[in-house]
Amino acid sequence: MNEFSYLFLFFLTGSVSLKLWLNARQSRHIMLHRQQVPDDFVGKIDLEAHQKAADYTIAKTNIASISTLISSAILIILTLGGGLNLLLSMSQSYIGSDILAGICLIMSTFILSYFIELPIDIYQTFKIEQKFGFNRTTTGQFIKDQLIQLALMLIIGCPLIYALLWVMGEMGDYWWLYAGVLTVSFTFFMTWLVPTLIAPLFNKFTPLEDELLKNKIQHLFERCGFNSKGIYVMDGSRRSGHGNAYFTGIGNNKRIVFYDTLIESLDADEVEAVLAHELGHFKCKHVRRQMVVSSLVTLAAFALLGWLKQQNWFFDGLAVLQITDASALLLFLLISPIFSTFIHPISSYYQRKFEFEADAFASTMSKPEYLIQALVKLYRENASTLTPDPLYSSFHHSHPPAGVRINHLKSLAKC
Repeated sequence: MNEFSYLFLFFLTGSVSLKLWLNARQSRHIMLHRQQVPDDFVGKIDLEAHQKAADYTIAKTNIASISTLISSAILIILTLGGGLNLLLSMSQSYIGSDILAGICLIMSTFILSYFIELPIDIYQTFKIEQKFGFNRTTTGQFIKDQLIQLALMLIIGCPLIYALLWVMGEMGDYWWLYAGVLTVSFTFFMTWLVPTLIAPLFNKFTPLEDELLKNKIQHLFERCGFNSKGIYVMDGSRRSGHGNAYFTGIGNNKRIVFYDTLIESLDADEVEAVLAHELGHFKCKHVRRQMVVSSLVTLAAFALLGWLKQQNWFFDGLAVLQITDASALLLFLLISPIFSTFIHPISSYYQRKFEFEADAFASTMSKPEYLIQALVKLYRENASTLTPDPLYSSFHHSHPPAGVRINHLKSLAKC
């Protein structure tokens, strides 16, 4: 062990401790407010629904704490515990090509981690979601989804890793720049491809058939100057009782998608208001700005990896015996989340700012009251807590707390 080993353990311990402490704060804060519906929601959400949301959130928070501990244990075993050395030795024993052995190392690590954490997903789906009335996934459907995810991991992941390892080995001192551009280009391509090729592997997407709602949405598109490949309804009810809507794709492949559960629970004016909010992200250029920031962060990350790859202390500190392109890339992917934990509030702050801006835009396209009504229904039906701990929320939530967001919309309604 060297100085970096202790730095790694310090940040790992700090990251885990912070997450567990925030989870404890969240559960305690929700329990303290469990017996009374917040004033902003009195008459809109009854006490029984409020308490269900509290219990559901606490159950998810508890399982998140267990998941954090398991993930941390896996990381220690892979690094200081010598797990990566064993996997790398096995890969090189059976595979002569350095690149193919590297792909085997990285993919085997991801797949092993996936199976170790799979019981958490099973418990989440068939225990917690089932208990609170949200799970509609059958055992067969769950297994099918997992097999598709594994297949996609291999089909998409292997070529990307091959390309990255080839660039790292063949493109000289500035390989990190080429690798960054490759990764950003791949991300854009997948964002364009997912709506039409990947997402339909898991769900059925059908064009919106409600003519009244379709006309209302089309008029909204015209007012916003927005072009879309279509308005689709997704059979989310096949797996879950949760409702949602989202904007997906880029370029000429943009889509608006509604969960069928959302269409069933909201009226036409409320659906229009929710869609106006999603279009607000488009009109305020949030998607474009996030892509630019993400691209710059990716390039900076590869530049940092380019420097770390040349430092023996980086590998020695994590107990990795062989310095290879694959081990460097894998180590960087494994430990980066530890060091980034502490800057999550910065990301959350800007994401919330975007949500407020999108709400403000929606209020110019639809009445704020309609969006308030829609959000209240979604909070109730998705069992979203109305009383999150503020500090926990600043680390974990990209959307403003329910009360803050509703009050912001009420202020817009008075303007």
